[in-house]
Amino acid sequence: QAQLVESGGGLVQAGGSLRLSCAASGRTFSRYTMGWFRQAPGKERDFVAAISWSGRDTAYADSVKGRFTISRDSAKNTVYLQMNSLKPEDTAVYYCSATGGVVLATTPRMYPYWGQGTQVTVSS
Repeated sequence: QAQLVESGGGLVQAGGSLRLSCAASGRTFSRYTMGWFRQAPGKERDFVAAISWSGRDTAYADSVKGRFTISRDSAKNTVYLQMNSLKPEDTAVYYCSATGGVVLATTPRMYPYWGQGTQVTVSS
């Protein structure tokens, strides 16, 4: 059974950095677009970043451009989200996702595979 497991979340001060990891198992996601979304309490799940299966193409939400970097290591079946210059408004549960459909999709409904999420809290 396909499974995505996030790790690397935690509590950090504003201006700090965190690196999230998403380990895939149960199937090979090497030909899938991988995405990161986040959801704050009482809000919808929002797109953060996506990376194509080759790793050559990426997409970012305007709110994280220049601060976050998505990457993937297909040999390890793992996707990363490097988050720098974190702000309190980045506080949310971060979810890893995968889709074999639309490349660099930015809407949650385009992703059939999801992890359980990891909490990121940025203090001011």
